[in-house]
Order: sequence, then structure tokens, then C-alpha cells
Amino acid sequence: MTEPDVGKEAVPSLEHTGQAKTPADTRGHFFNLLKRKAKTPVEEYDFERHGTLVDAQIPEEYEQIDRYWVEKGRSLVVIALNKKSNQKEYLLFEPALSQFEYELLERLHEDLRDVLILSSDEIKKDPRRILLDKITGLIDDYGPTLDSLSLFKLHYYLIRNFIGWSRIDALMKDTQLEDISCDGNNIPLFLYHRIYRNIKTNIAFESDVLDSLAISLAQRSGKHISTGSPIIDATLPEGSRLQLTLGTEVTTRGTSFTIRKFREEPFSPIELMENGTFNSEALAYFWLAIENNKSLLFIGGTASGKTSSLNAVSLFIPPVAKVVSIEDTREITLYHDNWIASVTREALADGGNAITMFDLLKAAMRQRPEFILVGEVRGPEAQTLFQAMNTGHTTFSTMHAGSVDAAIHRLESEPLNVPRNMIQALNIISVQGLIYRGTERVRRVQEIVEIAGIDPSTGNLRVNNVFVYDPVRDVLNFTGRSQIYADIAEKRGWTRDQFESEVSTRKKILEAMQKQDIKDYISVSSLFHAYNIDARNVLANIADLRKVFQ
Repeated sequence: MTEPDVGKEAVPSLEHTGQAKTPADTRGHFFNLLKRKAKTPVEEYDFERHGTLVDAQIPEEYEQIDRYWVEKGRSLVVIALNKKSNQKEYLLFEPALSQFEYELLERLHEDLRDVLILSSDEIKKDPRRILLDKITGLIDDYGPTLDSLSLFKLHYYLIRNFIGWSRIDALMKDTQLEDISCDGNNIPLFLYHRIYRNIKTNIAFESDVLDSLAISLAQRSGKHISTGSPIIDATLPEGSRLQLTLGTEVTTRGTSFTIRKFREEPFSPIELMENGTFNSEALAYFWLAIENNKSLLFIGGTASGKTSSLNAVSLFIPPVAKVVSIEDTREITLYHDNWIASVTREALADGGNAITMFDLLKAAMRQRPEFILVGEVRGPEAQTLFQAMNTGHTTFSTMHAGSVDAAIHRLESEPLNVPRNMIQALNIISVQGLIYRGTERVRRVQEIVEIAGIDPSTGNLRVNNVFVYDPVRDVLNFTGRSQIYADIAEKRGWTRDQFESEVSTRKKILEAMQKQDIKDYISVSSLFHAYNIDARNVLANIADLRKVFQ
């Protein structure tokens, strides 16, 4: 594949092509051109009719392992084994351009960038359609005759650079990726792939191109970055989390960024069952606990699935209960009408007020929520969170900790400083882990523990292991002891048989949903809501749960 990335990033200036133009010659001319409609109808690319635009020539030192399309016919990923390093690599292939196509692309990019101004009517239209019309108008004016494949290649790169994410556009669209990491100038990007885990790419940026991309990412996140303020944490428009440093003052190898991608749709409990994170018995436990207002804390290391699990079990919240979520970066997604989703905010200017998680949590206490969801506790807001638990609010949150003992120690220490007698208001701690199964890394719940109060003789917290993970058989085992279950049965007035029947019924519903492939978060949440409103109707249709929606 020849110079695969059209100058390794956004198209360079025109001077070196011999086609440089002066503003007096062109600016007014192209401004008028862009205001009129294209003469030639815009033909859209279709893979089935036009075939591929990509010619993926894998170097001899690589052996292909896998390949898949990100955009069918236009961006191809090849997972290949580098025979020299014996490491798998992520090779991205995009349409290759001839010298003429490359120079035409440069000119189109410059002319569009200089004078692309939209009318009030056009702002309301599809940006992609508008851009294609403008491109066609310019090509009509230039006068060259282009075959369809050349035109589609130009469309791809111009849409990628103006509307998409430039050189990383295909990575942002690749649903198999969790993290995109750039470590500095002229260093290959590294990815965290859902199947192939940590993997190196064939993409690297020169310093000026990387700085330009960093500034663009910051601007599209609504943030400002400069040498004076070279570090930002932000959320990209589609929801991914961005951490960015500019220049070499903080990161000596050059500008760096990490993009943590999140699925457009969150994991549902059924998907976590399929992935082996939880089993139906553990999810039925969470279902009953949440319905009966028990507070939860998900702990674990980085990328252990804490937030995904928190979001998934939050779908068990009753349909009309009032929910307030509080986060630094928006990650929680619920199919719930009575929900206030709040996020922190930095100070807008010198002397302005930042809105912290502590501020949001104090405000939430005045909103009379039944459930408070906090993305992660890491500071003084922990005291307010546990005060909320002690005053009867049901709270869910996450925290970085490797074990129950480590979590309790961290809660009691600086800067959280939660008194031990307040911690006993927490009902359940779920310990999440990213572990190896053979050569594959998987997310599993390590144990689910109940806080059973304080031992009066020692002053230590008493805990009860309800579920324990068996790594040999890869199963989550119920110990048969649950204070939460006993408390729910007592308050609901259920006999032992009635309680066991209720747990069994919920397990059957979860297993039926998995068997019938009902797993998207909207359908799953709707079924839980339907069960809360009319359990008999759901049970009557358990053989075909989709009838509940009809």
C-alpha cells in the first residue's frame, strides 16, 4: 500500500504541489462557487456495486491472523503477526491515492477549509450531504474527468478529515477497540482490542500533526488546551473519555492522549451473563437487593468492569423511582424517565466556580432521590455519600480497590475519611477483576460480600461472603448464607418457600432472556419494568418474552 494516509494526517499545504493560489485570485471565486449547488448529481459509494477502494498489501515480514472491515470497502483492519518481533500488530489500510488524486485532494481540502461557510438553511441539513455537494461543485469547476473510484476515494478522505476524526477516524469507529493510546511524537499508537488485547498499530504522528490533532480533540470536547494549561480531562461528543497532554513540558516524548471508548449502548445484565462476569443466581440477588433498596459498591482495578457492572445492575431500579447520577465523565446510561444525570464542571474562567462531585452530591440530597448513583468516589464526597446511605438513600458507586479490606482501609483513610460506624450503612460490595483464562483476559466478579455490621467486642466490620468465584471451574458459587436475603424475606413477610420461589422465578426470567437473545439494554430494562408492574403477565409469556412488548 502506498503512503497510506495521505500525508500521514490532514492534507498538507498546496505550496509544494505547484498549485498554490493567492487569496486575491481565489477566495471570492470559491466563495461564490460554494454558495451554488453542484451541477453533477452526487453518486454515493456502495460496496456491492462499486467494489473495494482498499488494496491491502501486507509486508512480507507479517503473517495475517484476522481481518475485518471498519467501513466496508473503505477502511480495513488486518491483525497480523510480525515474524521479527513475534508480536501481533493492528494494520489499518485505507484507500491508496495516485499522485494526481493526492494533489487534487490537497487542492479540494484547502479550498473547502478556507471558504466553507454554511447558510442558515444548510446548518440544519446533514453535514455529510452538504460536504459532498460542495466537493462535487468544486470538481465541476476544476473540470477534470474522474472515474467513480477516484471520486469515492476523495469523498472518503474529505469526509474523514472534515466531519470525522482525521487519521484516527477508523479507530474511533472500530467497535472492537476499548482504548486508543498515543505516547508521543513518531511513536506507534497502541490499542486495547476486545479480542487481541494490547496491540501496536502502523499509525504514528509527526510532532506538528500530533499537536494539531490534540488541539482539535480538545476543541471538539469543548475544552481549551495550551502550553500554559497543557493537561485536560474531557468527554468527546460521542461519549468517550479523553485524557490529553500537549507538547513536551509534561510528557517529554511529545503530545500524548488516551481515549477510553465506551459503547453507544451500555452492557445489560444479560450480556454480562453471556460474558461470564455474573451468573443468573448473582443477578437475581442484585435484582432483589436493588428492588429492596440495598446500597452497593463495586470495587476493582482499572478496566475490571466496575462501571459496566454498576450500569447493568442499575437497570433493575423500579420504573418510576427517582434517580440522580453524579459523574466526572458521563458514562452511566439508563432507560429510565425519572432520572437526573449530572456531571462536574471545571471553572469557566479565573475566579469562576468549579462544580465538583461534592457540590452535585449536596444538590442531589435536596432533590429527594430514591437512588443516587456516583460514578466513582475518590475524595470528600465519600463522606456525603455515606451520610446519604445513613439517612435512608439507596446509593450505588464504584471505587478503585483490590479487595474488601483494601476498600474499607481506603474509605477510612485520607482523603475520604469515612467513619467506620457510617460504613456499616453499605450493604453489598462486589469485587470485580480482569483475570486470565488461559491466554485470554476476561472480566469476572471475584466475590460478592455483605457488610454485616460492627463486631462489638473488636470494633471491626463483620463481612459475609455470599458469592465466591472458583477460578478452576470458572464458576461463581453461592455460599448459601445471605443476611440481605434474610432481611428481605422478613420485611416482605415471605416464608422460606415463598422466598425461594421468588428467587427461582427471577433466575428463570434472566435465563429465558438469555436463551431468547433479549439483551439490548432498552429491551432488558423494559422487561424488568414490566415485571415490576405486572409480574403475572411476564410469567405468562415466559416462553416468548417478546410478547410482553407487543
